[in-house]
Amino acid sequence: MAASAREDGARGQKQGRRGCEHYDRGCLLKAPCCDKLYTCRLCHDSNEDHQLDRFKVKEVQCINCEKIQHAQQTCEECSTLFGEYYCSICHLFDKDKKQYHCENCGICRIGPKEDFFHCLKCNLCLAMNLQGKHKCIENVSRQNCPICLEDIHTSRVVAHVLPCGHLLHRTCYEEMLKEGYRCPLCMHSALDMTRYWRQLDDEVAQTPMPSEYQNMTVDILCNDCNGRSTVQFHILGMKCNICESYNTAQAGGCRISLDQQ
Repeated sequence: MAASAREDGARGQKQGRRGCEHYDRGCLLKAPCCDKLYTCRLCHDSNEDHQLDRFKVKEVQCINCEKIQHAQQTCEECSTLFGEYYCSICHLFDKDKKQYHCENCGICRIGPKEDFFHCLKCNLCLAMNLQGKHKCIENVSRQNCPICLEDIHTSRVVAHVLPCGHLLHRTCYEEMLKEGYRCPLCMHSALDMTRYWRQLDDEVAQTPMPSEYQNMTVDILCNDCNGRSTVQFHILGMKCNICESYNTAQAGGCRISLDQQ
C-alpha cells in the first residue's frame, strides 16, 4: 500500500500537484490503526474497513527521501515541505487555503479566520454575515446531511445554512433546488420565495375557479410560519393569511358556505 500511495503522489506531481485528490502534501500518514501508509485519512477510509483517527497520527513518511519520522511540517532528512499549512492537532497537511484550527469545532476549517465566528449553540463555525441573523439549533452540525446522509461536521464540502436553521452540504442544497424548494426535515422554505409568491398571486387572480368552487374554503397549515388559517380553495395553491406564503398544506376537508348550499 505504501508503494501505491507513492505512485499516486508521483502521478500527482506530474499533473502539477503533490499528494492525492483530496490534499496537496509532501508526505504519507502512517495510520496508527493498521500501520499502513496513506496520503490522507480519506484515502485510507475508502480502502480499509475502518477509519483513521487523524488525532492519533504520530508518524509520517516523506515522499521524496521516504524517511519515516515524527509528524512535523518539514522533513528532518531532506527538508521537503510537507505542507504550506500544517496543524499539529489534526495532522492536516495542505497548501495554504487560509486554514485555521477551531478549538470549539475540534478540527481545522478553511478561512480566513476573521471571516467566521463559532456559534456555541449550533456548535459550528459560520460566516460573519450570519452572526445574529440565523436560527440556532443545538449541535446542528452533528447531524448527518438529510439529503446524502453523510457527515456534515467534518466534511470537506461546505455546509449551507437554511433559513430554518438546518444544514445541508452545499452541493446537496444545489441539487435539491432542481427538484423542490423546501427543507427535507421541516418543510420550511429553503430560500426567500417572496418574489415567486407574488407571481403566484397574479396567476391565481387570472385563473378563476369554476362557480361550484368559488365559495369553497379549506383549513391550511403553513410550513413557513406554522400558522393555521381558513382560506378560499384554489387549485394553484392556498396562501397563508398570516405570512402570505404558498408553502402550505391542507389541514382539513373543503367546506362550502351555507348560503351557497
